Amino acid sequence: MKKFPKIVFIGSNHFSLYTLKELHAKQYNIVGIITSPDNPFLKKKGIKAFPPVKIYALENNIPFLQPKNLINHSFLENLKSWNADIQIVVSFKILPKEIWNLPKMGSFNLHASLLPQYRGAAPINWVIINGENKTGLTTFFIEEKIDSGRILLQKEIEIKKEETAGELEKKLKKISGNVVIQTLENIIKNKIKPIYQKNIDSSLLKNAPKIYTKDCRIQWENPSIESIYNKIRGLSPYPTAWTFLFFDKIRFVRFKIFFVKKIQEIHTFSIGLVFITKNMEMIISVKEGFISIIEGQIEGKKRMHIKNLINGLKIKENLFVR
Repeated sequence: MKKFPKIVFIGSNHFSLYTLKELHAKQYNIVGIITSPDNPFLKKKGIKAFPPVKIYALENNIPFLQPKNLINHSFLENLKSWNADIQIVVSFKILPKEIWNLPKMGSFNLHASLLPQYRGAAPINWVIINGENKTGLTTFFIEEKIDSGRILLQKEIEIKKEETAGELEKKLKKISGNVVIQTLENIIKNKIKPIYQKNIDSSLLKNAPKIYTKDCRIQWENPSIESIYNKIRGLSPYPTAWTFLFFDKIRFVRFKIFFVKKIQEIHTFSIGLVFITKNMEMIISVKEGFISIIEGQIEGKKRMHIKNLINGLKIKENLFVR
């Protein structure tokens, strides 16, 4: 194992786990890990509540901390005892200065966008929702302002026209370890010149704020079929676009939509009408054509292909969404 530098890795989810595995496999000296507390809601349901990074730490005998309070005195003292040279952050909450300012070589973060665009918690979702054709990864030194530190390295990739957020995340995850390791090596060898993020007019910046359930409701009245299509794929598979499906104006259920295709076509139907075709397709009328559902989930049932979903419907006429 490499003796230098001593690394504290900070992360929690499957995206950060990929980078952690790469660092560990290449025998970098990970002296400790900071990760999220166990999920109390999953624990109550009897489901394994450990964050993926914690599971990996346990399996590989790497010391770890799970602070509930990031400025807790006891936690900070334990962190200081690891005496890290550098901290690497991937997919974690905002860190206070007491943490990121500790190591002599600094703390750097991996962000899933081409900064300064798409600062925020959900860049992978927002680049697709906004119909972008490229994105990437950025490493930067953590400083006072969120996602605004000096850029160390950027890697650009193409977004395919039909790509979902889940598919894009997998692509970014595959290159994340290499980007982090390249950044780390350049810092160690003093081959990197941090670049200040450009001062861009705030009106030209596209942000990537956290997405809540209410934000995922589909607005079928949107005049652009492309915008509706992009929103659905940008929220797939999580947190998932949804709508209310009505039966005869009496009953309604929440309907999650994962995969669709768009059919641009002139028609005179009202917006939001749902048609079940002879070929077992479900299409929804929008201003510029139709959205054809490929995969969805009706509340209380499993996620399934649209043909199976249609087979389970007792009512197949006079349907609409809102």
